Amino acid sequence: MDPATLIAPSSPLGYPAPYWFLVLFKVLGFVLHSVPMNLWYTGIIIALLLRNSHDENGRLFSNRLMKQMPIIIALGINLGIVPLLFVQVAYYKAFYPATILMAWPWLAIIALLTIAYYGIYIYSYSLKGTVHKTSRWPLWAGWVSALFFVAIGFIFVNGFSLMANLSAWPDIWKNTSVAGAPLGTALNTGDISIWPRWLMMMGLAMMTTAIYSVFDCAFMATGESAGYKRWINGFAFRLYTVGMLWYAVFGFWYSFGTWSAQTKQVMFAYPALILTAVTAVSPGLVWLILLSRFHGAPFKKPATLLLAICQFLVLGLNGISRQIVQNIDIGVYFDVTAEQVNIQWSPMVLFLLLFVAGLLTIIWLLNRAIGEARRPVT
Repeated sequence: MDPATLIAPSSPLGYPAPYWFLVLFKVLGFVLHSVPMNLWYTGIIIALLLRNSHDENGRLFSNRLMKQMPIIIALGINLGIVPLLFVQVAYYKAFYPATILMAWPWLAIIALLTIAYYGIYIYSYSLKGTVHKTSRWPLWAGWVSALFFVAIGFIFVNGFSLMANLSAWPDIWKNTSVAGAPLGTALNTGDISIWPRWLMMMGLAMMTTAIYSVFDCAFMATGESAGYKRWINGFAFRLYTVGMLWYAVFGFWYSFGTWSAQTKQVMFAYPALILTAVTAVSPGLVWLILLSRFHGAPFKKPATLLLAICQFLVLGLNGISRQIVQNIDIGVYFDVTAEQVNIQWSPMVLFLLLFVAGLLTIIWLLNRAIGEARRPVT
């Protein structure tokens, strides 16, 4: 069977906005979503491991992060709406067939997220009044939530990799269908690229968590001891180093071991080679900044903002590179940029106004949350 026969037909309505507009907000929305998403993806596991640390500072950071986690998750979920909306609009011809083939795992995200969110609330509220101890039940809730968030990440990687793995659709459909009707039980585990992509995301998440620890220390932990603030420097550097090495290993596997010949031909040739190289080495700049303060004074707010901006650029470069690779893979079967465009100005203007208003609201809420978080942990 020709995989092209399973691709959704073009909509007679066309794109409601130019392709550049759709892909801009798809990538920008994903990067904005990635910041809080990274904090729950590996940050929860790190916090739970530090909970049993013999280091008082490690337990204190664990307590601080997990008390903030319900807000972080809420921000991440809401910011995730933007890229999901635009991927459905711009890539509907591949998105819907792929998610139909894996409908039940895709729908399971809702149940997993709901349970994980409640688990984090249980753990977070159990921390009130103590840094050292918590009962067994909230700890179990925390670990279940951590594992569910990792599982959600795995399902998302399956879904978005299956979008571009069109050549596998016929076999997946045949193996998971009855009388031609897909059961929706498939996963894209036969695609070797999902494993380094999933694991590479963990490296990025560790790096983001490391930078967030510095941000929390500079902007919110104003009432904590000088010893804790010095400890954060070393902790952030060590965690970022582990995340960067993790990212390098699985990034190398992903790019050299799973990219198609056509993808390598594009991404390893000028001008895309510049983007590929900068994406690969960009964490090194953040690492050097952290190294410069390994034994020094705690980061001040301006330097912390520089760190945060640099890490945001690291995530942005990865998002842009991944988008280009996705387009190359999908482009074997159809050109996402060649769809008819029928601009709908009123929805576009309304979206832009609401997007800006939403970001301003989030900034205001974060400012209030930062003020609350400046209170010392008791």
